[in-house]
Parts: sequence; C-alpha cells; structure tokens
Amino acid sequence: MKPSTLAGRREHAVVDSPVGPLTLVAVDGVLAGLYMTEQRHLPPSEAFGEPAEDPDGAPFAAAAGQLGEYFAGGRTAFDLELATYGTAFQRRVWAALQDIPYGQTVSYGQLADRIGQPSASRAVGLANGKNPIGIIVPCHRVVGAAGGLTGYGGGIDRKRFLLAHEQRVSGQTLA
Repeated sequence: MKPSTLAGRREHAVVDSPVGPLTLVAVDGVLAGLYMTEQRHLPPSEAFGEPAEDPDGAPFAAAAGQLGEYFAGGRTAFDLELATYGTAFQRRVWAALQDIPYGQTVSYGQLADRIGQPSASRAVGLANGKNPIGIIVPCHRVVGAAGGLTGYGGGIDRKRFLLAHEQRVSGQTLA
C-alpha cells in the first residue's frame, strides 16, 4: 500500500457482489476505497468523485475481476495497487490486516501485538473500523478476544458471510 492524501482526481464505479453493491473509489487511477451500502464510516457520496469515465478500465476492471474470483472461491489473496490515506498508525494497522491469512482470524489484541503495540487494542479496533478498502484489506478477519463477531463497518451479517465463505473455501475452522 502506498500512502496518499485526500487530494487527487477521484472517480468511482459500482460492482455487484454477494454482499450487495460495492463502490470502488480510485484516486489518480489507484484503488483507494471499497465501500458497502449502509457501511459505518461511509464517506459522503461526493467524496467518491465522479462516475468513472471507463468503469472497465484501470483500476476498476482489475478490482472487479479479483473480487469476482474471490467470491467464486478461486482467489485467496488480492494483487492490486492500493492507495491509503490515514494516520501513520492507521496505515500500519491496515498493512497488518493484509498479513492475516485467508480463512483465519485474529483478535484485536493479537493484531495490536503484531504491530508492536500490545496495549493498543482499542486504537487498533478504531483503525480497523475506518479501513477504507474493505474485503480487499480484510478487516473482517479481526474478531473479539473470545472469538466473537464484534463490530464490522459493513455489518455483522456481511462479516459472518465473508468469514463463512473463507472457511468454506479454505476448509479451515475459524478460531
């Protein structure tokens, strides 16, 4: 992930998925957002920019294709250039999310340990909740200390769906 700022040419495209429509946002031609309908921390629609002049062009076609493969069970990792904007701490958390293996979960405390800040589980939770590139940056793989499905910006039903999908595809039992 490369850091970016809110500045830059923004455009968006909407793709269908099993969890509902997904709005993909690009900043200067690089994927910077994936938002679900009724998502917590959803930016105002004007922050998405104009509809993409070419929704079948970069980066939308690659993202839509890889999401399609993910939902079909044929992709367990995304290979897309991503632009993130946030604090240095948030970007560290979002980078650590990408290291959680497909089909597995970690707790907020474990994620805090992984970034070298074991006492920051609440801050990790807040950063996780503000992840601007859901699914691709797998914030749904973070669970409560006892393994419970705690908050998810896209809603608990979507989190449950995504985790069950990954468990089914990987053949793993989620902890």
